[in-house]
Amino acid sequence: MTTMPDTRRRASKALETFPNPNPDRDFAIHMQIPEFTCLCPKTGQPDFATLYLDYIPDKTCVELKSLKLYIWSYRDEGAFHEAVTNRILDDLAAATKPRFMRLTAKFFVRGGIFTTVVAEHRKKGWTPAPRVDLQSFPGETSTY
Repeated sequence: MTTMPDTRRRASKALETFPNPNPDRDFAIHMQIPEFTCLCPKTGQPDFATLYLDYIPDKTCVELKSLKLYIWSYRDEGAFHEAVTNRILDDLAAATKPRFMRLTAKFFVRGGIFTTVVAEHRKKGWTPAPRVDLQSFPGETSTY
C-alpha cells in the first residue's frame, strides 16, 4: 500500500508577502473573504462574517494562500467583533506595510443585530493622489 504525502497546509498566523509589481504607482487591491469564522467569547457559538480588505500596497503585497490559512486560524478562537477586526488589520499592516489599508468586517446577524466593523491604517506621511473624475458622456445614438 502506497501512502501519499500530506500536502495540505494547516491554519497558520504566518502571513507571507511578495514584492509589489508596480511600487511606483498607487493602485487598489480589493479582496472579499466570505468565510470568516471565529467564536463568541461569551457563548462559544460560531460567529460568521464576510471580510472586505482594501489596500494600496507600498513595497509588498499579501500572498493569498497564506491569507487564507491566516483567516482559518481564527475558527477556534473566541473574539469580540471589534477586537478581531482590529487584530487582523494590525497583523496585515505589520506584514505588508501598505500605504493604506481598510478592513471591513460584516458579521451575520446575532441576537437580531448585524455588526459591521471598519478599521483603517495609513502609512505616516502618505496622502492619496487627487481622484480623477472623468465626465461620462450622455448616451449617444445614431438616430435623432
